[in-house]
Amino acid sequence: MDKLSPERRSENMRRIRGKDTSPELAVRKLCRELGFAGYRIHRQELPGKPDLVWLGRKVAIFVHGCFWHAHNCSEGLRKPKSNLQYWIPKIERNQQRDAENIKNLRAAGWDVLIIWECEIRESTPLSKKILRFLSIESPTTANR
Repeated sequence: MDKLSPERRSENMRRIRGKDTSPELAVRKLCRELGFAGYRIHRQELPGKPDLVWLGRKVAIFVHGCFWHAHNCSEGLRKPKSNLQYWIPKIERNQQRDAENIKNLRAAGWDVLIIWECEIRESTPLSKKILRFLSIESPTTANR
């Protein structure tokens, strides 16, 4: 594998978006298809700015990239090849921030679901997961 120039790496990094990513758009589309429209996106006043929020129901969904949030799948377990002293702490901070945001949301009475990027590939299991989560009447009735 050829080493990227600093300019090329910088260009690649600029193209990585924090919101409206392909996995997030796929989850939004699936929620609409399942009959769960009416969500809001990226609510600034909520911890972690969840990707999808149903305010009246106090329900939030985060769509996490496996690499950036260190999921336990093959992509999430992959380690950066360069600049480890920067990337490893950054990913660890992402995980710590995720845990804190989820804890704060749940303490405020919110029900939270994490959807991992790798789960988007299989629409049937993902549909079932979303249906199970969003069909709960009270946000405090189940741990996820």
